Amino acid sequence: MTIPAWVDGALVPVGKLEAHERGLRHPAVSVFVMRDGPSGPETLLQRRAAGKYHTPGLWANTCCTHPAWGEDPSDCAARRLREELGIEGLPLRHAGQVEYRAGVGNGLTEHEVVEVFTADAPDGMAMAPNPGEVQDTRWTPLAALPAAIAADPDAYTPWLRIYLERHADLIYAGT
Repeated sequence: MTIPAWVDGALVPVGKLEAHERGLRHPAVSVFVMRDGPSGPETLLQRRAAGKYHTPGLWANTCCTHPAWGEDPSDCAARRLREELGIEGLPLRHAGQVEYRAGVGNGLTEHEVVEVFTADAPDGMAMAPNPGEVQDTRWTPLAALPAAIAADPDAYTPWLRIYLERHADLIYAGT
């Protein structure tokens, strides 16, 4: 897969693996689906499939990806909700943009400029996780997530830890 990445100040198509091997700054999309749970707001987490080339088996936000060349970020977010989790038709809200850089194992680095989207799950929302992308899902109370990550940080992706440490107010503003 080819993704856009900045090389020498210009946005150019680059192979996704190459972008991560070189730690190139590149556009990304992250989605956080929320609902009202029995003990307050909850967010849908996914456990990445064991076959992923980086961070396999780790818990992450609802979904995230890299837009294809020329793809609108909101279209990309809706596409990945459908492809990863079988979720369709959720109205997405653009929460803002964040940037981070983190090692993700095997000598790979994510350096992403992320368009963050949120959505509210309706009661009984249907999901059909793609086993090639997602190993498991769970609803986690927002209030409990920081303690869960602190207790076992290696079970969570670096970007989810960064989002919660640095950008929780942006992501969870509407909850």
